[in-house]
Amino acid sequence: MLTNLQTRDVETLIHPYTNLHAIRSTGPLVLERGKGIWVYDTEGKAYIEGMAGLWCTALGYGNEELVETAREQMLKMPFTHLFGGKSHDPAIELAEKLKEMAPMQVSKVFFGCSGSDANDTQIKLIWYYNNAIGRPLKKKIIARLKGYHGVTIASASLTGLPNNHIDFDLPLPGMLHVSCPHHYRFGLPGETEEEYATRLAAELEEMILREGPDTVAAFIAEPVGGAGGVTVPPATYYEKIQAVLTKYDVLLIADEVICGFGRLGTPFGSQAMNMKPDTMTLAKAITSAYFPVSAVLIPEKMYAAMIDESKKIGVFAHGYTYSGHPVGAAIGVKTLEIYERDKIFEKAAAKIPAFWKRLDVLRDHPLVGEVRGKGLVAGLELVADKATKRAFDVKAAVGAKATMMLQEEGLIVRNLGDTIAVCPPLVITEEEIEDLFDRMARGLDRTEALVREHALRG
Repeated sequence: MLTNLQTRDVETLIHPYTNLHAIRSTGPLVLERGKGIWVYDTEGKAYIEGMAGLWCTALGYGNEELVETAREQMLKMPFTHLFGGKSHDPAIELAEKLKEMAPMQVSKVFFGCSGSDANDTQIKLIWYYNNAIGRPLKKKIIARLKGYHGVTIASASLTGLPNNHIDFDLPLPGMLHVSCPHHYRFGLPGETEEEYATRLAAELEEMILREGPDTVAAFIAEPVGGAGGVTVPPATYYEKIQAVLTKYDVLLIADEVICGFGRLGTPFGSQAMNMKPDTMTLAKAITSAYFPVSAVLIPEKMYAAMIDESKKIGVFAHGYTYSGHPVGAAIGVKTLEIYERDKIFEKAAAKIPAFWKRLDVLRDHPLVGEVRGKGLVAGLELVADKATKRAFDVKAAVGAKATMMLQEEGLIVRNLGDTIAVCPPLVITEEEIEDLFDRMARGLDRTEALVREHALRG
């Protein structure tokens, strides 16, 4: 029996990444407040938010400094824009701070509202750049299978997940995909991680040569994959990939939407994974998700070409109403201040051993085929047979069943197929890490009992 709120929900809302048929009978989980790593439903039940919302609430819920910053900016200047040469202090300061923090030489920052629109902007700026410097054919973008880069028409074309393409008539032409760098699933028998990385680099080079180096503009990658299943590229992967990109003058876009701002134990995921990006996409933890802000960071050579092209055309005709929104920018400035002042990245890195100590224990669970991840993000892949890595039948929906079991235990996580992702707020304490994994273990035990009861291993 649905509650009044649940009934109103299913009659009014379209839920992203949801089975729209199933939710009409089950109803949503309606949350009404949060504090720290905890969120509470309308019945008062407490849950550990084990996904930091959607990989984003790094500082947890109810941070009073961020709330007060938003209030003050709302009173001072609730909205203005950057169109037509207008500006404001918060956008300027946030851009300055990002340039200072970035692990690359950054000339300019372009603001948007989401990782999706930021990656859309990446594509447009790279096309604009190549047109400006007389390379009108160099437009193709290479992404990876199981990579996730957004859901706009162009960014969803980069995303390498079938459900983001099926019946949306995607991907667009010129959006190409190479193999997912996941050794556990796609490495050959007896193939070491380094050998696998060599093979993936060779595959990338073969694609560039097949398409024509004069037609391939960029390669986009998450330092560690998120929504595609928390995939960690094998050792030496980025070094070998970048050698290929340099050889054929192909830009590297680092999609830091999930990995940026301390998630992997370093300020940016590129640093943890030895990536040397030309451009960078940021979002999510840039404001600890307290306001929708994204950013594209570009090098001087791109900006210089944009100046020339804008002079020729008469205008740089790209931007959003909310690009550099003053409230979002002010919250972003305060968020970065808190990260630095309170040493959030360093403290998060210090908690990584406790996080992985509990994850390592789960490697022996009868349901768990692989535990993978880096820093304070991990994925537990559930399998029907640990020895052979045999997956469950998709129709069994074991990952989804496990997620519901864990929710009943008061832990919110996310199943990516049959991989259970966990990505808690960076401010989680070691005591709360223990609580999180106690709940995880109970939920997995209940799922294993369900699998046995219903013979879901086949």
